Amino acid sequence: MAESEAETPGTPGEFESKYFEFHGVRLPPFCRGKMEDIADFPVRPSDVWIVTYPKSGTSLLQEVVYLVSQGADPDEIGLMNIDEQLPVLEYPQPGLDIIKELTSPRLIKSHLPYRFLPSDLHNGDSKVIYMARNPKDLVVSYYQFHRSLRTMSYRGTFQEFCRRFMNDKLGYGSWFEHVQEFWEHRMDANVLFLKYEDMHRDLVTMVEQLARFLGVSCDKAQLESLTEHCHQLVDQCCNAEALPVGRGRVGLWKDIFTVSMNEKFDLVYKQKMGKCDLTFDFYL
Repeated sequence: MAESEAETPGTPGEFESKYFEFHGVRLPPFCRGKMEDIADFPVRPSDVWIVTYPKSGTSLLQEVVYLVSQGADPDEIGLMNIDEQLPVLEYPQPGLDIIKELTSPRLIKSHLPYRFLPSDLHNGDSKVIYMARNPKDLVVSYYQFHRSLRTMSYRGTFQEFCRRFMNDKLGYGSWFEHVQEFWEHRMDANVLFLKYEDMHRDLVTMVEQLARFLGVSCDKAQLESLTEHCHQLVDQCCNAEALPVGRGRVGLWKDIFTVSMNEKFDLVYKQKMGKCDLTFDFYL
């Protein structure tokens, strides 16, 4: 068992605490002591798993998946606590024991790398939807997220945070490894690989992909209605008054990246993604 604690350099809040390190990957401290149980977690054929690196549009994806799979109405979803319907596997609440007992079909989320997910998922025993987001927008969103939560209280600069991201020093490990590992499994029958930017660029195709992957049969009129409902969800998630303006838009990074930062980021991106044919839209 390759478990150790990695001291994080002295910056405020979360970053003064100790990360939990498992097989060389930095994970949130609440993952400590449960990675073997996660690997052995019993998966059901009817399960649908949503997996993302943090801040990849998880909240929006889960609502779209819920709408497509359950036939729910966007107004209904707006009244629900959708997070209660889709628990995160590794979070302290509700916990593995309760998730095991949920009635089928279960919708389960995780931010864990592919290799740390339940072994049964690697065997194709249930459906896995993975969504990746371009890393420049993602790191801006991740930074805003860390600054907004009292429990994290990150008060460092964006430049410092971005440097941590490029050097794989954030929770859930390297974004570059995370997305490439799933990209390598994109042809697996039980894996659907999506990109966040396509939700804005070509939502119709994405809804069709999801419906087909989830085995939801619908005629042209039903598909159009479903897509219109998904458009409403996208608008609600990206333009809600309570959220930072434009939080979910593509090209968010251009408002905060300096020319120098962008050049450094592009260099690191090329080094770490150079051998991979996965590409991203950095603006639409």
